[in-house]
Amino acid sequence: MAKRAVSERGSCIRVACQAFGISESCYRYERKLDAENAEVANWLLRLTDNHRSWGFGLCYLYLRNVRGFQWNHKRVYRIYKELELNLRIKPRKRLVRDKPKALTVPEGINQVWSMDFMHDQLEDGRTFRLFNVIDDFNREAIGMEVDFSLPSEWGIRLEHIQPGNPQQNAYVERFNRTVRYEWLSQYYWRDLAQVQDFATKWMWSYNHDRPNMALAGVTPKQ
Repeated sequence: MAKRAVSERGSCIRVACQAFGISESCYRYERKLDAENAEVANWLLRLTDNHRSWGFGLCYLYLRNVRGFQWNHKRVYRIYKELELNLRIKPRKRLVRDKPKALTVPEGINQVWSMDFMHDQLEDGRTFRLFNVIDDFNREAIGMEVDFSLPSEWGIRLEHIQPGNPQQNAYVERFNRTVRYEWLSQYYWRDLAQVQDFATKWMWSYNHDRPNMALAGVTPKQ
């Protein structure tokens, strides 16, 4: 109303502020968050476009822990909903089951590594395999070997899981699910070199850029 009195009635700012009981600083206040909100929205759109499987939690942890932005959690989520990004992933119906026993976590890095195999196909139908190795302590991806054949040449002591108990290898099984969901099943692969190159780049991003929920929202390298 004070601004209308100034613009339409020709009143001076001081008189208009006195008439409506506001300070001149309040009259001159301009929102400074619009540009910053646009930056938040831009980051969220880029993240969800490049990482289609990331929900709000991973996006927020990446912005806070990896990029160092101090944006408020509620504010970021409000913009996330305004962009309708919360509607991208339809929640699945969950089944009630008994709570599994807690997994044993090593006390430091390079004490226990978990490994497992995956497989997929190229465009021409040829099958290739992935051999994944992670560190159980900080979930760091130690290696991802991709080839048509992966012979066993080991210089370490192997401890196999018990038959029918895949939960004993849960750390690398969870890693395999991330690999499958985030990139392996999303593309048609032209040749083996393309898969190997993508695996190398993704592994670096996984270790340095992707927040891990099991690590309180920081990356394995952090």
